[in-house]
Amino acid sequence: MHFEIPFSGHENIRSTHKNTIEITKDSSLTPSGDCIVGINAKCGCNKIPENIKKKLKDPNTVIIFSINVKNYSFNIRGKGHQDLICSDPHDIVLRKSSFVCPRTLAVNCDKASDSIPRKIIQLLQNPKTKGTFSIEIK
Repeated sequence: MHFEIPFSGHENIRSTHKNTIEITKDSSLTPSGDCIVGINAKCGCNKIPENIKKKLKDPNTVIIFSINVKNYSFNIRGKGHQDLICSDPHDIVLRKSSFVCPRTLAVNCDKASDSIPRKIIQLLQNPKTKGTFSIEIK
C-alpha cells in the first residue's frame, strides 16, 4: 500500500523538534511550529485511505514514511497502534513516543524533525519548494 501527499515549503520551517514530525493543511506557519516540515498539504489524517488506516491500527504494522524534496529523500520508520483514529482534518503527526491523538499517524518512529538533513530543510524554507510525504506499508 502506498499513498502520497503533496505539500509546500515555508520560510518559517525550522524542523528542530526532537519528538515529532508534522505536515499541515494550514497555509501559514509561525517559527514556534518547530516540528512542521510542510504546509498546504493535500490532506490531513482524516483523508488517509481507509485500507491504510486499518493497517495502522495494528501495532505490528511497520510503516515507512518518506519526505521527498527535489532529488532528496528522507525516510522514517514508524509503527501502528490499536488506538489510532486518524481523524484530524488538518494535520498529520509522526511521533517517537506512543502518544495517540486524532492528529497521530504513527508512533514509536525512529526519527523526528531534528533528524532531517539541513539541506532538505533549507530547500523547504523556500515557499516555492514542493515536496511529497509518502506512506508505504508492505
